[in-house]
Amino acid sequence: MRLEFEYGHGTMQAELPDSTDIFIPGETVKDPAYIPEDKLKEAYLESLANPIGMPRLSELAHKGTTVTIIVPDRVKGGEQPTSHRKLSIAYILEELYGAGVEKKDILFIISNGLHPRSTEADAKALFGQKLYDEFWHTGQIISHDSEDQEHMVDLGVTDRGDPVYMNKFVYDSDLPILIGHVQGNPYGGYSGGYKHSATGITNWKSIASHHVPSVMHRKDFTPVNGGSLMRHKFDEISMHMEKKMGHPFFCCDAVLDTNSRQIAIFSGYAKEMMPLSWKVADKRTYVHWAEKKYDVLVFGMPQKFHYGDGMGTNPIMMMQALSAQVLRFKRVMSENCVILCSSLCNGFFHDERWPYLREMYELFQHDYMNTLPDMNRYGEYFATNKEYIRKYRFTNAFHPFHGFSMISCGHIAEMNTSAIYIVGAQEPGYARGMGLKTRATFEEALEDAKKKFVGQEPNILALPMTFKKASVHLCMKNPEEDCMDARFYESQKLGNDSQFHIPQRALLL
Repeated sequence: MRLEFEYGHGTMQAELPDSTDIFIPGETVKDPAYIPEDKLKEAYLESLANPIGMPRLSELAHKGTTVTIIVPDRVKGGEQPTSHRKLSIAYILEELYGAGVEKKDILFIISNGLHPRSTEADAKALFGQKLYDEFWHTGQIISHDSEDQEHMVDLGVTDRGDPVYMNKFVYDSDLPILIGHVQGNPYGGYSGGYKHSATGITNWKSIASHHVPSVMHRKDFTPVNGGSLMRHKFDEISMHMEKKMGHPFFCCDAVLDTNSRQIAIFSGYAKEMMPLSWKVADKRTYVHWAEKKYDVLVFGMPQKFHYGDGMGTNPIMMMQALSAQVLRFKRVMSENCVILCSSLCNGFFHDERWPYLREMYELFQHDYMNTLPDMNRYGEYFATNKEYIRKYRFTNAFHPFHGFSMISCGHIAEMNTSAIYIVGAQEPGYARGMGLKTRATFEEALEDAKKKFVGQEPNILALPMTFKKASVHLCMKNPEEDCMDARFYESQKLGNDSQFHIPQRALLL
C-alpha cells in the first residue's frame, strides 16, 4: 500500500506491505462526542454553577477581590472562536462581574513556564479580539517571566524536598483561576489541573526537580500514565503552592478531542476534579485498539509543530518528539521494535527560538560520555547563562533549561527501541550524531530493519498525522495484555516511596 507521511512542510510517500495496520487519531477509532457549539454556553454555565469540591466563583469573589486568571500558552488548546480559553474566560468574567469584582482587579497571566514569553500577536490569538482590546492596552495581559526575580516568590520545599517557586502575582491574588486543557501529554498523562500550575508559573529550579533523567528514566514513566513519580511531583508542588497561599486554585478544565473541541467541562478544586476529568478523558486518550504488538512503527515529522518552527529538524528537539511517540505507543510495541520516521533533518536549529541547542549539540558530539542523560550535568551551566536568559526574557526564546527536559525525554526512544531510522535527512550527520540510522527512503529503511532487527514478516503500524493531530495513547485491545493494570505497578515495586500509590484510574483503563 502507498501512504503519505509528514515531511518538512509537505509529505513523503512510502510503499508499505498490504498487511500494514494504520491508525489515525480521531478517525480509526472515533473520539467521544464533543459538545455542539449551540450547547457550549449551557455546558460552561452548568460547570461553573456546580464546581467540584469548592464554592462557585460568585461565592468566592466580591467587590475588592483581586483575581489572577492563568491561561496556557499557544502550545495546546486551539485558537478557534469556540476554544476553551476564549469561552471559559468569557463566562468566568460574567460571574466575577456579577459578584462585584471590578475590571481593574483582574490580571491575566499566560503561563508559558520555560516556553517563550508570549508576544502581542500570541495574546491576540489566544484571547480573541474582544478580550485583547479590553485587557491588553491596560497591561492586564502579561506573560509569566520565570527569571523576573522581583515577581517570583520562594515557597520553600515540598515534603519530598522539591523546591517550589511561584509567580508572585498569582501568589498575592485573592482568587487564582487556572484555565486548563485535559489533553493527552507524554509527561504525566494529561495537561491541565496541577500540571498547569507546577510547570507554567514556576522557574527552572522547581522544574528541574522532575524534568530530569532521575525521574523520566524510571520504569513508572514509560509508557505514559497518570501514576508516575513525575505526576506525583506535579501534584505535590501545586498543593504546596495552595498550602502557602492559604487557599486552593479554582480550576476550569476542558476535556478536548482530536480537533481541540470540548468533550466535557470540569470546574472546581483540582485535587477532586482531576480524577473525574481524567475518567472522561481516558475514553478518548487511552485507546484500547491493538490486537498485536508491532515490530515497526512508521510515521513522519513535519518541520513545524507544537513547540514551533524547527522542532522537526533540530536534532535535540527531534529526539524529544521521537521519544514522546514511544511514551504514547510503548504498550503496543514489541521488545525489538524499530521506528522509521521521515524528517528533513537539515540542520535548521532555529537559533533565535532555541539559542542554546546548537552549543548543547556540539557538547554532546565531543563529550567523553556516551548517552544523552550524561548531558544533564550541564543543566545549571546553561540555566544560569546570562545571555541565554536575556534572550528568553526579551527575544521570544525558550529558557535554556528547557533543553534539558528535551534531552531527558529524548533518551527514552533509544532506551525502548532496537533502532531508529531517519528517512530523507538532508543533513544526515545530525541524525547520526544523535545515534540514529539514516536512509533515503522508507523502503530502504524497512529492508535494512528486516535484515538486522525484525525479520522478514514484521508487524507494521503506520501512524500518519501523528504530529498534526492531538495524539492518543495506544493500548492493547485486550486489557489482560496491557501493562497499565495493577499488576504492572506491583511488578515494578515502586513502593520504596511511601507517597507512591497505584492510582485508582490505572485500574479502570
